[in-house]
Amino acid sequence: MSIEVEISLRIPAVKDPLKDAKGWPINNGDVRFAKRFMAPALPKPGEFVNLMIGPDLTFQATVVRSDWHEEKELFVVSCRYSGVSIPRPEYLALMEDQEWTRKALWGARTRGNAAVR
Repeated sequence: MSIEVEISLRIPAVKDPLKDAKGWPINNGDVRFAKRFMAPALPKPGEFVNLMIGPDLTFQATVVRSDWHEEKELFVVSCRYSGVSIPRPEYLALMEDQEWTRKALWGARTRGNAAVR
């Protein structure tokens, strides 16, 4: 039986990150990417999940934890990108993918770029 979860993805630092509207580099340590996802079962810490960016790019993320979110009425599965670094084409595709939402972490040093989609 499938279960809908929200993935909260952390990606590694990028050598040449995109810039915000004010020209500051986007610090990916202060950002998470969120996407709803149908999982065959609730992913457990340490497991890998296969995720997609657009219709063409797939990657693996490692589950860090899963928490029930009362307001959303679903599990939020915190994951980190499985690779040591994220290839620039994947990074750019993730930043542009409308299905992934960028969320600034609470209390992050955003220099005014708390812009989220």
